[in-house]
Formats: sequence, C-alpha cells, structure tokens
Amino acid sequence: MSSAVHSTKEYLEKNDMDIRSLSSSHRHPQDAPYVHKVGLPPKQNLFKEFKETVKETFFADDPLRSFKDQPRSKMFVLGLQAIFPIFEWGRSYNFAKFRGDLIAGLTIASLCIPQDIGYAKLANLDPQYGLYSSFVPPLIYAFMGSSRDIAIGPVAVVSLLLGTLLQNEIGDPVGNAAEYRRLAFTATFFAGITQVTLGVFRLGFLIDFLSHAAIVGFMGGAAITIALQQLKGFLGIKKFTKNTDIISVMHSVFAAAHHGWNWQTIAIGVSFLSFLLFAKYIGKKNKKLFWVPAIGPLISVILSTFFVYITRADKDGVQIVKHIDKGINPSSVNQIYFSGDYLLKGVRIGIVAGMIALTEAVAIGRTFASMKDYQLDGNKEMVALGAMNVVGSMTSCYVATGSFSRSAVNYMAGCQTAVSNIVMSIVVFLTLQFITPLFKYTPNAILAAIIISAVIGLIDFDAAYLIFKIDKFDFIACMGAFFGVVFASVEIGLLIAVSISFAKILLQVTRPRTAILGNLPRTTVYRNILQYPEATKVPGVLIVRVDSAIYFSNSNYVKERILRWLIDEEEIVNESGKPKIQFLIVEMSPVTDIDTSGIHAMEELYRSLQKREIQLILANPGTVVIDKLHASDFAQLIGEDKIFLTVANAVAACSPKLVEEA
Repeated sequence: MSSAVHSTKEYLEKNDMDIRSLSSSHRHPQDAPYVHKVGLPPKQNLFKEFKETVKETFFADDPLRSFKDQPRSKMFVLGLQAIFPIFEWGRSYNFAKFRGDLIAGLTIASLCIPQDIGYAKLANLDPQYGLYSSFVPPLIYAFMGSSRDIAIGPVAVVSLLLGTLLQNEIGDPVGNAAEYRRLAFTATFFAGITQVTLGVFRLGFLIDFLSHAAIVGFMGGAAITIALQQLKGFLGIKKFTKNTDIISVMHSVFAAAHHGWNWQTIAIGVSFLSFLLFAKYIGKKNKKLFWVPAIGPLISVILSTFFVYITRADKDGVQIVKHIDKGINPSSVNQIYFSGDYLLKGVRIGIVAGMIALTEAVAIGRTFASMKDYQLDGNKEMVALGAMNVVGSMTSCYVATGSFSRSAVNYMAGCQTAVSNIVMSIVVFLTLQFITPLFKYTPNAILAAIIISAVIGLIDFDAAYLIFKIDKFDFIACMGAFFGVVFASVEIGLLIAVSISFAKILLQVTRPRTAILGNLPRTTVYRNILQYPEATKVPGVLIVRVDSAIYFSNSNYVKERILRWLIDEEEIVNESGKPKIQFLIVEMSPVTDIDTSGIHAMEELYRSLQKREIQLILANPGTVVIDKLHASDFAQLIGEDKIFLTVANAVAACSPKLVEEA
C-alpha cells in the first residue's frame, strides 16, 4: 500500500515538473520543444523520375489500369472495347434504350436534313455534301465515340471557317468547283489526321490553350458573321460580296437595295424566320415541347417548297435549291491531294478546321456528360472524331463534328446511347436515296432562315456578362475574338483569340503574384495583409509570399519584386521610426517548382540582402523545391537553420520577443 502511495506521489511530482517546463517553454521561446524541420525527400532514380513525369503528363488517367493482371483473352476484349466502346455498352443494350434512341434519332434527323443543306452552302459546296456528312461520320462515331449525347454532322462555325479558308486559296468556288471540292476533301482528311494524332499521342491538353472566354467571343462573332452571310439568300440578292466582315457585307446589302432585293423572297424569309423563332420560344418555355423547335425547320422546308412549287415563285426571282444529286456518298479517295501545291494548303486548312471542330465537340461532350454524370474520355473522343473525318474525306464528306443544337435536342429527346446517331444516319440515307428530288423547289430564303435561327443560340450574352464580372482580362480576350471575327474575318478572329489566350498565359507565368504577409491577431497564422487588413506586420521582419513556380521566365521579376517590397517597407519603417528590417522571410508553400534560373535569382537576392545586412529565411519549400535547393548547395549557402517548416516557426526564431508577448 505504501509503495503504491509512493509511486503516485512520484508521478504527480513528475507531472507537475512537466507542466512547469511547458509553461517555461511558452514564456521563453528559445527553450521551446523540438521544432520540425523541412524534410528532404529521398533521392530518386533519374530514369524513374523521368518516367513518372512522362506518365503524369501524357497518361494522368492511367488508361492501362484495367489491363493489369488480366489474361491475354481478356486483354484482347478490353483493347477492342477501348477502340470501339459500342462493344462495351452494347452488351447491356435493350429495347427500352432503343425506344429512347429511336425517338431521339428521328427528332434530330428532322432537324439535321434542312440544316445540312444550308451548312453545305455556307461551305460553298453543293447541298448533297452536307447530307453526305450526316450519313457516314455519325455511323463511324457511333462505334468509336464515348459520348452518349453528341449528335454528329456539319456545324455552322466549321462550315463558315472551311468555306472562308478554301475560298481564300481557290478564289471562285463555282468556276473552279472540282479543285474546290478536292481541296475540301484534302482539308477534311488532314483535319481527321490532326484529331487522331492528338488522341493517340494524348495531346488533348493543347486544345485547352484556347480559353473559354476566347471561345465564347469567337462563337458569338462567328454567329453574327454567319447570320450576315445569310442576307444574300434572305433578301434574294444575286451579286454578293465574298468577304465576311460586317462592313463589306452591309455595303453589299445596301448597294443592292434599289434593284437587287426580291420582295417575294423577303416575305418567305421573314414569315418562316418568325415561325422558327416562335417555335424556339415555345421549346424554351416548356421543356416537354422540345420537339416543336426540332421539327420546325423540316416543316418550314416542306411548306415553303410546296408554296414555291404551286405558285412557281421561282419565275418571279425567288432563288431555289434546284438540283440535289440522288444516291449515297460516292468515293472521293482519288480526289484527295497527296502531292502538289494544294497539299500544304490542305494540311494548313485541315489543322485549323480540325482543332476548332475538336474544341467544339469536346466542349459539348463534357457539358452533357456532366449533366448525366458519366466520364468522357477526351483522347478517345479525339480518335473517334478523327477516324470519322478521315473516312468521311474518302466518302465525299467535309469536316463533321458535334453540333450543340442537335446534341441539345438529342439530349432532351431522351437519347440513351450513340444509337441515336445511327438512326439519324439511316434517315439521311433514305433521304439521299429517295427524297432529294423533292427539295428542288426549296427556296434559299428558307435555308437562310433556318441557319439564322440556329446560330442565334451561339451568341451567349449571359456567359459574356459573367466573364466580365469574374475576369476583365478574360473579357478582353472574349471581345477581341468577337470583334476580330465581325470586323475582319474568321481566321483573324481565331488568331486574335489564340494570341490573347497565349498572352494571358505568358502574363501569368512571367508576372506571378506576390504578397506581404501579416500575423492574424491571437493566432500563429500569417495571411495577405490586403485580404486581411487586421493582420499586423512583424517588427523587424518582412514576410513575402510568392504565388507561383519560379522559372527562367519569371525568376528575375520575382527577385526584383521582392527587393521592391523591401525598399517600400524600409521607407515606411524609416518614416515611422519602427525597428529596422533585419529578416526577410520568403513563404514558399505555393512555389511548386524552381529551375536553375530560379536558384540563380535566389542567390542574387541573398547577396543583395547581405549588403543590406538582412538575413534571408525560407518557409516551407515543397518536395521538389527543397530537393533542388540542396542539390544546388543553396541551402548550405544560406544555412540549413534558415529554412523552416512554417512562417510561425521562422518568426519565432527571428523575433522571439513578439512570440513571448503573444
């Protein structure tokens, strides 16, 4: 019993000593318990490090994960499913899904047929080529694509872009129709090759360099340009400018006002445009009536064609489609340029058109995938889109991609899988085989009205306003692309969009943000004094945070910016009579990497501070950064005792009195 009492007494005395020791440590920081130092990661094998970097850059999604520890037969099946996803989801396909796909396919077919005829004219091609492009490519995509909702076919923006670029090279698409078509097929072939290459080599991140803001501006400008181009058919003008800028178009429109406009054409165009816009309004007001705007174009074509046929309005100057070749896609393999002067032109046009088509399709696919909560493999999409355009170029098609308007209708019609594209393709096939002669008397004005009603949705005012509220530089990119397309040309607008997007990247890389940190009262937390005005600066200490990796592109700026912060702070200190700056703490938590130029800049900063009798201290450098600081001997140069885990630890070592007072 006495032994137990003695043990308890010893325990209480020891516990009391520990409490007094802890209290003493709080009062005297120099006697504080062990402070964690920044850990140095173990050395990595150079080949292993390079392998990990390549894997993270190109194979971040670990595409071969499902193949691990699988027998060869299973690996073959998985490989087949990777190339043709239809073999994966097709196993669980049933009648209920087919019913949804059938309704969706028939609905988008009624929308695509009149649109295809109009978009082909936008690309300066005969109407049947638009229909061809909604027959073969959707079939290929249905087998290889990973999106359940994308509806494939020609789209307005790519049709206009392709038509403009081809016309710049050929000149007269009517007089040189054979060469024009051959260059169109060549451009389509290389658009597909570009898309496949990006997918196979997993370079899809390249399309992300075209920012969302630039795309919004480009699409809005292209929509206005496309609508302006339709004034030729809408007003019945025969002689029209080949330029796409708003000044040339409006000059051409008003120059023909006295003798070139046709009132019957205008009456047809205005009447059916009003009908189409009203149908879209009904569809927006009641989502269950989505089919009204979907079948509106086809109803318009049928009614207007019948009206022109019975009144013979074409004899009074109403321009009509006239002849559309009957039959499915003829082979065009021998028409693609694989040599000669037009080869490089086809490659250049194909790369531009392919990238824009890819950007639009991936954006559409991701939008609907997020709405249905499934994953979209961007690289598989690129391969699928590229393959369908390569095959399409050999079957008299021009560049096809995902259409937002058709995909939206496809989604609302209840599509379940890519079978809706197969249904649409079959309807287009039947149209080409049996119905094309009936489009002979279709007025051009109705095609113009259909295109105008379709592209209005590309002008996204809400997105532009949101961009303005969030990021003014993004808004400049948006407006730059918009005005470039409207007042110059599609390619100039695209160039401006890409240039401003790259300019933003360069600006952010070369001019990273830095901040002065202060202590939040009654805490050991240090934050930006601009964001937290209540944060107080530590006397005799300047704490700077660098919010970026330090590379050759910004290392000199980072060094000079830190020194400017120091000069400004010294001026404030001298005026207020506060203690002189003795320590400069650089908070390196956001610094994800540093290269040799960055190390060199830090060495120059260290020497500059030595001349001012100011000590350089680093706080919390990351794994990659601390490894390079030791490898370059910079850690030894400033002293390993000058590198701390946190800003609070660094301040405690530099300014113990402040900690003691706290």
